[in-house]
Amino acid sequence: MERRTIGAAALAVGAVGLGCMPMSWAYSSSRQRGEESVRAVHRALDLGSTLLDTADMYGPFTNELLVGRVLKERRQDAFVSTKVGLLVGEQHIVANGRPGYVKRACDASLRRLQTDVIDLYQLHRADPEVPVEETWGAMAELVQAGKVRALGFCAVGARGGRRSGTRLYDATIRQLHRVQQVFPVSAVQAELSVWSPDALEALLPWCEARGVGFLAAMPLGNGFLTGTLTPGQGFEPDDVRARHPRFTAEMMAANQPIVAGLRRIAARHGTETTPAQIALAWVLSQGRHVIALPGTKQERWITENATAASLRLTTEDLAEVAELPGALGSWD
Repeated sequence: MERRTIGAAALAVGAVGLGCMPMSWAYSSSRQRGEESVRAVHRALDLGSTLLDTADMYGPFTNELLVGRVLKERRQDAFVSTKVGLLVGEQHIVANGRPGYVKRACDASLRRLQTDVIDLYQLHRADPEVPVEETWGAMAELVQAGKVRALGFCAVGARGGRRSGTRLYDATIRQLHRVQQVFPVSAVQAELSVWSPDALEALLPWCEARGVGFLAAMPLGNGFLTGTLTPGQGFEPDDVRARHPRFTAEMMAANQPIVAGLRRIAARHGTETTPAQIALAWVLSQGRHVIALPGTKQERWITENATAASLRLTTEDLAEVAELPGALGSWD
């Protein structure tokens, strides 16, 4: 697989990585099977999808334990990324950016992941009660201690509370400027897909201008862009899509033209090419510093996603994607 680099340290990873969250958290718990997921992670590494993205809150904790089972056998084959800064309660999630907590959380993640070092340690959310520089400073000390190789920042788009005239990631960019003064940002993770292109406006250019890697989360639109979901099919209560404004039956039907457009482009690349591969190839075409992180727990989808790294979209393809209608949600 094509290799791309993250940050000034030039950490090399496969262009398509693996989002491990669905194996343990947020998607259809009845379909989460540990052994199947372990085989899927092994398959990703076999195909060159070396960046394994997890977090301590996924599960919580169980996703890191699962990834750790693979790392125990294949640490040299993997680039492991995990996150800190969010705590999961009974019915809520809260941020914790206190320096002491960050250091304890890192040690706990290292134990669960069965490794001596985390390749990329990401701040999942900034704690509004703690200056972000203090949290980032504690993370930088972990680099100096040899427990972490590089630091990343997860971007939050305040879609619902955005003021008129502001861009989606303005608040995140202000925070990035602040932490960059403390210790270099190697990567920024944010949603980027054909139906959620907001990061292209300012966040992606910010990363490109500074040599910062961009980790494209949800590049397949929570599965919608694969074309395998049916409007009105319903989701399990614990599935995030059961509450997502773009996954009501009405909105899924209204957004079908986006999938239809991806199918048309896929047909020009051969009968074996899928809408999902076109969607991933579009994400990868946004810059050499972009790494796609599709999440899945099945080997067949991992194989399909990895193949997208070798797919090259034409000028005609890119123009057709640009003409696709914007995604609708219940807020529209």
